[in-house]
Amino acid sequence: MKPALATVCSLDAPLETILADYAAGHCDTIDLWLGHAEALLAQRSPTAVADLLFRHGITAAAASFQGGLLTSQGEARLEHWKHFESRLALLQQVGIPVLVIAGDTFGPLGPQDLGRLSLSLVEAAKRAADAGIRLAMEFDSRASFPNNLQSAVALVEDVGLPSLGLCLDWFHYTVGPSKPLDLLLLSADNLAHVQLSDIADVPREMASDSDRILPGEGSSAPDQLIQRLREIGYRGAVAVELHNPALWRVPPRQFGEIALTSLRKVLGQAAM
Repeated sequence: MKPALATVCSLDAPLETILADYAAGHCDTIDLWLGHAEALLAQRSPTAVADLLFRHGITAAAASFQGGLLTSQGEARLEHWKHFESRLALLQQVGIPVLVIAGDTFGPLGPQDLGRLSLSLVEAAKRAADAGIRLAMEFDSRASFPNNLQSAVALVEDVGLPSLGLCLDWFHYTVGPSKPLDLLLLSADNLAHVQLSDIADVPREMASDSDRILPGEGSSAPDQLIQRLREIGYRGAVAVELHNPALWRVPPRQFGEIALTSLRKVLGQAAM
């Protein structure tokens, strides 16, 4: 397992500052928020992201996230897929092996929507394979389908392409209808990326992204998940990912040091 920090944890800071400060705090692996990368590229050369990563000795194990691919229609669908192609090209150029795609299927779904979802996953996985990228589908506990680990595993298995795997976001696993037994469905083949956060002292049914806190500091310790990751020999990244506006204001250097220490403690790894 590779301890990592998601740059979205420092959403308000520019990517140059985040990478410099995370590196100073001994972080060498990140989950790259694509908004950060695209903001940088709007002002700099096409190689700016790769140059920054190289300068600071940081590897981007994954990039987050691409939405709108699964059940969108019409002009919106065309725009989402165009954006997807540009992001595949970016990941290919920078050398990022995994792209997280959102399971953003909200609202009532009919048979046509479910068919479109499956076909979209097949098409996305094929395009990703052509670019040498693996997709990691993240189920959302608030979605109509899939909203739990068991259904997400079944959907990935139904597609049956090695370029499509799972992103397990511990927040969505914890607050949704997933069950501990579902963790047994994880394997070294189907798991592509892991994102960790804990939950503040609120009922799980009422928890929102702003209630995400550092791993090990709340009520949803990921002990069972970490045990399962060891059992399957998972070698991918485990990234702290917090969509918490209160934490976005913490300077990246300070946040990075604290978050990496918390993560290593949860993973049972010695501090670097």
